[in-house]
Amino acid sequence: MIEVRRIHRRDLNKVWEFLKISFRAVNQETVEYQRPRSKKRFMEVYEEEGIEQLLFEADGELVAYAECAYEVVGGDDTWINPRYFERRDMRPLFVEELAVHPDWHGRGVGGFLMEQLHHLAKVRGLTHLVLEVAENNENALSWYRKRGFRKLDAAIFMACAIDAEPELLPPRALPGARDGDDDDAKGKRKAKAAVKGTVKLKPKA
Repeated sequence: MIEVRRIHRRDLNKVWEFLKISFRAVNQETVEYQRPRSKKRFMEVYEEEGIEQLLFEADGELVAYAECAYEVVGGDDTWINPRYFERRDMRPLFVEELAVHPDWHGRGVGGFLMEQLHHLAKVRGLTHLVLEVAENNENALSWYRKRGFRKLDAAIFMACAIDAEPELLPPRALPGARDGDDDDAKGKRKAKAAVKGTVKLKPKA
């Protein structure tokens, strides 16, 4: 039996640890972290208005987490362009976070979670679920596509290789000594100068 409830303050530390476990594998393969970047930011989300944080439990065990927003969050500090959706007459439920514990994959947890999000959108009069997923997270992409999700206008991280060179230059041969001024000659002049500069002391009687 799986049930869903809203998060409580007492759940925050437990859910943060749950997210780290859930995203550990995928975070090793993607450019962007697929979970909140810091515990501080995760704690702040709990205080924000217009955000739902849902916990899914089976036999008292936390098996999934969903976080969604009814409008673009982040104010001026966001990359989402609300006008994109307005021009297309889309009223989205923005899915900020989805996580299913690795031990519960393939057991219908994700399907129930998605059904709950569809229900939230319907009762709010919203028309779409919108979420972000890494393009090389093939398992997640396949899962979403089977459930009717289609690519909108997502950014793609690109890289161009550069021929690497060391920062420090390699050793370089210096020009030879001036004509008639080889090392042996220099050494003899130094020795002469040293002798001229010495003072000989008489031995004590």
